[in-house]
Amino acid sequence: QVQLVESGGGLVQAGGSLRLSCAASGRTISNYAMGWFRQAPGKEREFVAAVNWSGGNTYYADSVKGRFTISRSNAKNTVYLQMNDLKPEDTAVYYCAAALGTVVPKSKADFGSWGQGTQVTVSS
Repeated sequence: QVQLVESGGGLVQAGGSLRLSCAASGRTISNYAMGWFRQAPGKEREFVAAVNWSGGNTYYADSVKGRFTISRSNAKNTVYLQMNDLKPEDTAVYYCAAALGTVVPKSKADFGSWGQGTQVTVSS
């Protein structure tokens, strides 16, 4: 099983940017689709973005489309989430997740490996 560690979270003002990183170990992520999810207090964990094994196909939640960009470096065994024009409603714990296989699964339940999360707080 692949182990995932997120970093890059923090406190930022509305309109600012952050870049999250997800460093993987134990397995090469080239065999995995990768995703980012987030969970705000009192809410369900929700999908943010995902990328297939090669980086050729990306998917985004409507709420972040045009502002967030997911990317990956299989050589560095790392996945990134560039977040621009952040809004207070983006405040949440952000989780990296991995799904074994070449395509992005439709359900978060199919992501078998999860990181511990990194807090992102956007002030107004």
